[in-house]
Amino acid sequence: MFRRLKRTRLKAPMRELVRETRLHKQDFIYPLFVIEGQNVKNEIPSMPDVFQLSVDNILKECEELLNLGIYHILLFGLPSHKDSCGSEALSDKSIIPQAIKAIKKHFPQMIITLDLCFCEYTDHGHCGILDKNLNSVDNDATLEILGQQALVLASCGGDMIAPSAMMDGMVSTIRTYLDKGGFSHIPIMSYSTKFASGYYGPFRDVANSAPSFGDRNSYQQDSANRREAILESLTDEAEGADILMVKPALAYLDIVRDIRDRTLLPLAVYNVSGEYAMLKHAQKANLIDYERVLFETLTGFKRAGADIIISYHTKEIAKLL
Repeated sequence: MFRRLKRTRLKAPMRELVRETRLHKQDFIYPLFVIEGQNVKNEIPSMPDVFQLSVDNILKECEELLNLGIYHILLFGLPSHKDSCGSEALSDKSIIPQAIKAIKKHFPQMIITLDLCFCEYTDHGHCGILDKNLNSVDNDATLEILGQQALVLASCGGDMIAPSAMMDGMVSTIRTYLDKGGFSHIPIMSYSTKFASGYYGPFRDVANSAPSFGDRNSYQQDSANRREAILESLTDEAEGADILMVKPALAYLDIVRDIRDRTLLPLAVYNVSGEYAMLKHAQKANLIDYERVLFETLTGFKRAGADIIISYHTKEIAKLL
């Protein structure tokens, strides 16, 4: 006698009863991009329905998110002033501190995670202070300004710090700064395995963060290296990260599973701009059953082992769940 696995697939209620992987609104974090000015809402052609928003429009967005049952956002800052060391990121009067304070005043229940990096703040577009001899980022000098930036953002009311610079030692440095500054309760969600990827293209349109020269291959993870990718996340866990992350998600689900099998920490994936744009433009061209493919994609992230999904699809998936 052979096993009849289709017995539990015949009717929809039975399929739902035995379903192993489910999406919930609480799984999602929605990225938002804050720009200086008033009444600014700049749509990004490469990322339909994604905008650069001034603080007043960020507040409107937060109200809509809360009405949809979404309580988690990830903030990126788009300052008007940039310089070689990203000094604007170290000011408690810059655009992100302004946004944090406004959101917490009007919507204290919103959980604000802060992307911690310098690519949006430097005039060269790289993720820290440059070492001219290496023609790359000076790892240790960048650690110090990452720690300072974390302290500024925590002091302004941020709920979680998410360092994305891929500097060696960044988690332990940030943890030290936060603990000494009286913020030992603030968790760190590290971009612990962040690949040097072509999937980031549309993000650089919205964040104005493309490097002015070269690329980020000297400090972001090589997409061909599986063992090193695992080691990156396990190293950040050892340094004190509270949540790990794989970015991008779609082409790296093997890495998500590898890390999931080796850690008990919560694991996030970043459903990045290129992944989002491909689905949205395929929808526009009537190439796919969009909602079906969207659910397949996001469910695949959960099935691979992710607990948290950072996604530009968050609002639309909240309306569908």
